[in-house]
Amino acid sequence: MTAYLDNAATTKVSESALKAAVTAMTENYGNPSSLHRMGLNAELAVTKARKDIALAMGADPERIFFTSGATEANNTILNGIAATYGRRKSTIVASSIEHPAVEEVLRELEKKGYKVKRIPPRSDGRINFAEFASAVDNDTFLATCMLVNNETGAVNPVDDIFAAVKNKNPDCITHTDAVQGFLKLPLKVSALSCDLMTVSGHKVHAPKGIGAMYVGRNIRLAPCFYGGGQEKGMRSGTEAVPLISAFGEAAAEQQRNIETAYKNALMLNSTLRKSLAPLDYITFNTDEKVSSPYIVNFSVKGIRSEIMLHFLESRNVYVSSGSACSKGKKSRVLSQMNMPDELADTALRVSFSKMSSWGEIEMLVSAIKEGYMTLQKTGR
Repeated sequence: MTAYLDNAATTKVSESALKAAVTAMTENYGNPSSLHRMGLNAELAVTKARKDIALAMGADPERIFFTSGATEANNTILNGIAATYGRRKSTIVASSIEHPAVEEVLRELEKKGYKVKRIPPRSDGRINFAEFASAVDNDTFLATCMLVNNETGAVNPVDDIFAAVKNKNPDCITHTDAVQGFLKLPLKVSALSCDLMTVSGHKVHAPKGIGAMYVGRNIRLAPCFYGGGQEKGMRSGTEAVPLISAFGEAAAEQQRNIETAYKNALMLNSTLRKSLAPLDYITFNTDEKVSSPYIVNFSVKGIRSEIMLHFLESRNVYVSSGSACSKGKKSRVLSQMNMPDELADTALRVSFSKMSSWGEIEMLVSAIKEGYMTLQKTGR
């Protein structure tokens, strides 16, 4: 048996999503821009998927635009907003714990002369709405804050943050990277007061290579690609119908079962914490009361993350030492939380999906106990 508990990095493609992709590749393979029946059928498939994604966001389907993933969506949004709204204003306010797909774009924008004010999290990993809003002024044209942190699972009060931002500066554009919250937590763009949102397919049992962005009706966004004018000119290029169809099917399926999956994640989260809590060498790095049940971050005293990770792998247990994009680098997120090096350097991230099971938790806990007893003797 294998215990795959790295679902914040990527998820297994569901059977229904796989079937939708195969159907689009082998039967419904027309170009959505073609005027004949095959083209129309492909266009209808894209339209259906757009509606399914929009329903999960509580958004108008006309405001959903498909991309190759959340990284492209974040790049398009941040660069596009800067190009459109950053001509007379120059300040961006952001959390200091954003995913690299946001943080690296912000760094590039700084090189171009924009000012980025980064708001650090409190010790529980969350951004305080009052601190965030206090950094917004009349020169701020964009505020961006992720919904769920991909390393710690901490859920930011984005609704309060953006409401406070809008109250202080109604013209400020708001954006949230909702990748780790989409189809896991209740989500509506209107309730979050966000003008822009990005989501990803492969985090919710669709294939890699597909994502989407919500762009509010009154938002003018300069596109990153030019060509045939697909996606209303927002993202030119022939639509990837198989990937879009799979994303739509995965979203529809998960939306139908969101409450059941959430309860399962809560149960698994609680079981893991209760199983590890008695061990004096385990420290939990976020409080379950302020975190998504889908992510648990904890440290194993004295055992470096990479060492424990590979021991667990040898027992067919797969977890992460942080963001999959970091590839073992020191965690910027844990550093921003002012976490001591002895905890940050030994942190592991366990993340669930609707496919996760109690048996996988048993395997993980057993392997951690064995790993600690084995590895501490080597001084690693």
